[in-house]
Amino acid sequence: MIHAALAFAALSYLAFAYVRLRRYLHIFQQEEYDGRRFLTWLVATASFDKRLSAALAVLAAGAILTRVAWPETVLVLYAIAFLAVAWREPDPTKAAKKKLVLTNRARRIFYTAFAFAALFAGALVLGNVDLASTLLAFIAATQVLPACLVLANWILSPVESHIQNGFRQAAENRLREVGPKIVGITGSFGKTSVKHILGHVLQMTTSTLYTPGSVNTVMGISRIINERLEDNCRYFLVEMGAYGIGSIKRLCQFTPPDHGIITAIGEAHYERFKDLDTVARAKFELAEAVRSRNGRVIIHESALEQPYARAFVDADRSRFTIVGETNAADIQIKSVEQKRDGLHVALERGGEAYALFAPLFGLHHGHNMALAFAFAVEMGIAPERLVQAMRSTPQIGHRLELKSHPSGALYLDDAYNSNPHGFANALDLLDTLKAPSGRRILVTPGMAELGDRHDEAHAEIGRKAAHATDVALVVKPERIGAFITAFQAEATTAELQTYERFVDAQAWLSANLRLGDVVLIENDLPDLYERVFLT
Repeated sequence: MIHAALAFAALSYLAFAYVRLRRYLHIFQQEEYDGRRFLTWLVATASFDKRLSAALAVLAAGAILTRVAWPETVLVLYAIAFLAVAWREPDPTKAAKKKLVLTNRARRIFYTAFAFAALFAGALVLGNVDLASTLLAFIAATQVLPACLVLANWILSPVESHIQNGFRQAAENRLREVGPKIVGITGSFGKTSVKHILGHVLQMTTSTLYTPGSVNTVMGISRIINERLEDNCRYFLVEMGAYGIGSIKRLCQFTPPDHGIITAIGEAHYERFKDLDTVARAKFELAEAVRSRNGRVIIHESALEQPYARAFVDADRSRFTIVGETNAADIQIKSVEQKRDGLHVALERGGEAYALFAPLFGLHHGHNMALAFAFAVEMGIAPERLVQAMRSTPQIGHRLELKSHPSGALYLDDAYNSNPHGFANALDLLDTLKAPSGRRILVTPGMAELGDRHDEAHAEIGRKAAHATDVALVVKPERIGAFITAFQAEATTAELQTYERFVDAQAWLSANLRLGDVVLIENDLPDLYERVFLT
């Protein structure tokens, strides 16, 4: 009888391990399978098992201390507890903002980790261990599941390297076969937007491929090359994200850039870099790669505020086209005007004036438009064709994307683009877009990865928001106390409400929005930041 109860408990544990491992895998995937960052998240958020382990501990203590409960009874209660938790666990492939994607790599990691859990359960059934040790071992088994994923990933690393090398080699061969001009695009912010604007403009004039969304890793780029690069492609635009010194250099070795665009050097991902000089050095790995291929770099003037960037450009000035607002810029932005129909940008190049229009929103997009225009002109495309092509630029998903709400309100979706500069520009849009009787409504959990600048940057934006909004709905207020303090200190008539989850703020919007309102959704934290993973 005892063996049957033990087997029941072990099988129930495996059912629990199966669903719990999927939840942890969801976060592990969002942390890009970085074991250190994943375990740091686990500790920082205390996302280890609590309730189930506490319940099992109470049952174990009762059995061990009182010596009253039959072993079979305790094991059956253990099994019921495992099954109850497994039944209630949410499915991360469905119940999540950014859902778990069961790629081949994710499946390999998951099933290897699950195999560890199965080996453990089998050892308990076959090992003839005393009851007290068995009960405590089951508790330990609920706690080590996150480590099983990290261990599985480490064990599989040679396999993953082999598979990834195969995809990468195929992509490199395809690039050599087609031979497009490769354009690397990087910057602390704006790179995705510049890529989409430029990609649209070039596609209106010649065969062009650009990586979709925010795809900016070797494997993501490899997939696009292998699946979408056509024989007649002339330009291939590659977004290059930096997660530290050497990140962009590695991408440039994979997709050697003939030309480059550097949009900005700023505080986005400041937590990873610690200071702006390091950010500048990381971004200028693109310029170094372009220089080695005798190519051209388009750069925004603001990037030159960093000494390293300024010295690099000054040492090889003829290779750079500078876009900015001062007379020192090669292409000067004379004005950027936001109207209800979109952006109107006045440029001057070589004494010639050009008027750009695109149905985009946010003054910073005017600078992104200028960067795209500058590159295309340098490639020999007639400015008149560019002006016409830019008029049909599609909105950029989740980057101040204007949408309509059934209530008659307008939505400004800036969920993927939150940095101090962009946040401030987004707030300025509310007055432009709201109706005379409407309200300016902000929904935000604040910004992420600002490091030491977190409180300062949120205090600055909180002061601005107090004057630029009528209602502010703050999600996860404990993350951005500086924003709330600064907002309230301004003592304006703006109303501030706080919510623990984004869906709760959305419920307020559904119940209260009315015709003429404009809502700014500024950032949408991924699950690993917003959700309480386990309690």
